[in-house]
Amino acid sequence: MESVRAVLCGYYGKGNGGDEALLASLLQMLPNHVTPIVLSGDSAQTQAAYGVEACDRKTPQVLIPALKQANVLIWGGGSLMQDVTSAASPVYYGGLMGLAQRFGLKTIAWAQGIGPLNRSFTRWLARQAFTNCDAVSVRDQGSAALLSEWQVPFLLAPDPVWALEAKPVEGLWDLPAPRVAVALRSHSSLTPERLAILTQALIDFQKATQTCILLVPFQAAQDLAIAETIQPQLPGPSKILSLSDPQQLKGVFRGVEMAIAMRYHGLIMAAAEGCRCFALSYDPKVSQLMSELDIPGWDLLGNSQHAPIPSDPRTISQAWVEHYANGAPLSANQIHSLVDRALMHRDLLHQALRGL
Repeated sequence: MESVRAVLCGYYGKGNGGDEALLASLLQMLPNHVTPIVLSGDSAQTQAAYGVEACDRKTPQVLIPALKQANVLIWGGGSLMQDVTSAASPVYYGGLMGLAQRFGLKTIAWAQGIGPLNRSFTRWLARQAFTNCDAVSVRDQGSAALLSEWQVPFLLAPDPVWALEAKPVEGLWDLPAPRVAVALRSHSSLTPERLAILTQALIDFQKATQTCILLVPFQAAQDLAIAETIQPQLPGPSKILSLSDPQQLKGVFRGVEMAIAMRYHGLIMAAAEGCRCFALSYDPKVSQLMSELDIPGWDLLGNSQHAPIPSDPRTISQAWVEHYANGAPLSANQIHSLVDRALMHRDLLHQALRGL
């Protein structure tokens, strides 16, 4: 079969563990006859990490020739069409999709999480981008509802990271057991006061459970400083695990009993590896995941159906201790079903790329 050149675009090469996990999942799911070209924020790093061709995502001189030489653009996955931070993301991806379609490429929106879209212009842009795609898959009910409203055909399946193959983490099993992973991220809802409360709760939790706390920054630029603030205050054994390989990042959760996470993909990786999970939601996608999987936790923004986070560290630590002692992970059947259904994103790719 003749090789098909596919440009892959997402939030790749930006040091975000969740987005790198989506790229690793996509590369894992591509048919053998497809040669990927990844648009990246750090093309040298992407090339070295995955052994694939990569080019700068923002330089027209390399981006346009890459599109002209390709047969297909695969766009995803993750929350790319959202305007919470700014309108720049929808403008970039909407413009890229329009350009690819003008060049006659087949366009596939893959494993998307759409929104929030608070501006009428960005909603219009998103609608245009998805309407003109040859195939669309989404990862959550909220995105599915939007596409239904726009009358865009789609496939709904769990996030592809459920099906990402985990790799062992060297030295993890040498750390004291039992272990609990904590994945916090910088966000306006995680104020210095709230971080101090959570740190005190972690101190109390560690004293009560005698666990080793693993602080797991998913994006060093955003999360590492938080981990470095917390670690010196912990009374028991702890370690900051900074991992750039998304498969190893998922592998961390094979060696822990429980995960306390703000990070969306932190919760998915932990749940997929059979951990008890406790969520701290900063975003509708996390709140939705909590509802879908029945994960206990609190809302940092106070604008979902989940309870707002308490202001008393003792209340927080007691809830964590209770879940650590009596909470249950997903069953093996639930995990198998989620992994199986996540592979529907692979099936969509194989079907859309057949005949190219």
